[in-house]
Amino acid sequence: MGSSVLSLRIDGELLERVRQHAAKRGMSVQDYVVRTLIRDDFDERLLTSVEETQRLYRRAG
Repeated sequence: MGSSVLSLRIDGELLERVRQHAAKRGMSVQDYVVRTLIRDDFDERLLTSVEETQRLYRRAG
């Protein structure tokens, strides 16, 4: 899987909070943001899977 560049404009106060969160974890801002996005994507996919499983069990029951 290749990588791409994402550029975004962010409020100064928000960037400072992100920097602080990243620093607490010994991470760069880039790594912190990427890991946060990955975690959010995983959570969303997991929730979708759980909902689909529940639908399947309701149909079978």
